[in-house]
This record gives sequence, structure tokens and C-alpha cells, in this order.
Amino acid sequence: MEKRLRLRDRLVAAFWSVIGMLSAAVCTVYPVMADSIFDRIRSIVTDIYGQIVAISTIVAVTVASIALIVRMISRNQRAVDEATSWLKRIVVAWIILNSLGFVVAYLQPLVAGGQYTG
Repeated sequence: MEKRLRLRDRLVAAFWSVIGMLSAAVCTVYPVMADSIFDRIRSIVTDIYGQIVAISTIVAVTVASIALIVRMISRNQRAVDEATSWLKRIVVAWIILNSLGFVVAYLQPLVAGGQYTG
């Protein structure tokens, strides 16, 4: 039992020593030719936003067409009213989602560099 505890203690000490050395190595590495982390994050977010807008446009058109078909075919007034309200929600949500990119693209240069004066 005494030997197992000593072996375990040695393994734990060796593990944390390796973790410490790796952490020191990672902290001292200087990226020479790499973009900054903010440039990389900006490109990733731009790509993700483009994919979301593309998918949301396809979904909005599909659901809006279903709502229009229900509105045109249905004889039940309640179903027509519900399809109309869903159509309004879809259009408003699509406009908001697509205008976010426009707002960010034109407001970002105003606040970049801390030179925004209000």
C-alpha cells in the first residue's frame, strides 16, 4: 500500500511537471507570420454569419411559401389569420437578421480604434 501511494504521488508530480513545461512553452511561442487572433475571429464570424443568412433565406422562403399556400387554399378564417401572422413574423425576422450584417459593416468603422465621439 505504501508503495502504491508513492508511485501514485510520483505520477501526479510528473504529470503536473509536464503540464507546467507545456504551458510555459505555449506561452513563450511567438507567432511570426500568423494573423492576430482578432483577424482570425473576424473571418470566422463573417463566414458563420454568411452561412446563417444563406440558410435563413432558404428557410424563410420555404416557410413563407407554405404560409401563402395555406392562406390561399384554406377556407377556415382562423387558419388564414394564423398564416398571415406567421407570414408577418417571417418577414420581420428575415429583415432583422439580414440587416445585422449591414449595421455591423457600417457602424464598425465608426467605433474602431476608440475614436468614436458620440
